[in-house]
Amino acid sequence: MALIKNPDADIRKSWKLWTEVSAVATLALMIMAFVFFPDLKNQVVLKSEVQEVVKVEEIEVTKQEVKPPPPPRPQVPVMVPNDQVMEDEVVYDSELKVEDTPPPPPPVAAAEEEEATIFEVVEDQPEPIGGIGAIQSKVVYPEIAKKAGIEGTVVIRAAIDEKGNVIKTVIAKGIGAGCDEAAVEAIRKVKFKPGSQRGKPVKVWLSIPIRFKLK
Repeated sequence: MALIKNPDADIRKSWKLWTEVSAVATLALMIMAFVFFPDLKNQVVLKSEVQEVVKVEEIEVTKQEVKPPPPPRPQVPVMVPNDQVMEDEVVYDSELKVEDTPPPPPPVAAAEEEEATIFEVVEDQPEPIGGIGAIQSKVVYPEIAKKAGIEGTVVIRAAIDEKGNVIKTVIAKGIGAGCDEAAVEAIRKVKFKPGSQRGKPVKVWLSIPIRFKLK
C-alpha cells in the first residue's frame, strides 16, 4: 500500500519563503546594530612603561709603572799571587807504570767450553742409585713450608759428570718457601750412575722432579 503524504505537512512548499524571510531579518538586525551602536569597536590601549635610565660610570684605566731592575754590581778584580795559582794546577804524569796496568780478564772460553761439553740427550741417561726414592728420602721438608701448607713439585736440572757426581744444578720450576733449596740439597747427597754416549761416560743434563706433599 502506497503512503500518501498530507499536503499541509509538506514543508517544501514554504521553505523558499522562510529562507527569504530569515535573510531579510538577519540583514535588518545587522543594519540596526551598525546604526544604533556605532561606538562598539575593538580598541587596543597601549600602556607605555617608563624605563629606568642606568648611568654607567666610566672607570679610568690606571697604568702601573714597571721599575727597571737595578744595574749589576761591577766586579772588582782581586789580585792573586803567582804561588797560589801554581798550587791549584794539576800536573799529570805521562809515564806509564807497569804496576798500574789492569789485571787480565778472567778466561771466558774455558767456562763456555765446559758448558758445551755437557750433553742434553745421550744413549744411556744417568740414573740415581736407588732410584728417585733415594732422593725423596733425603728431602727435608722446610718448616716454613709446612706452616704455610705449601705443596707441589720442584723440578731441578742437574749436570752429572762422568763419575756420577752432581757438578751443577739449576732450578727449572720452583714453589718457594725453601722447598727449591731443599730439593737441590737432597739431589747433591745422592750418587748417580753416569750417562754414556757410544759406550763412553759423558757429562749429561738431567731433569729431576722432587715432590713435596704434607701428610
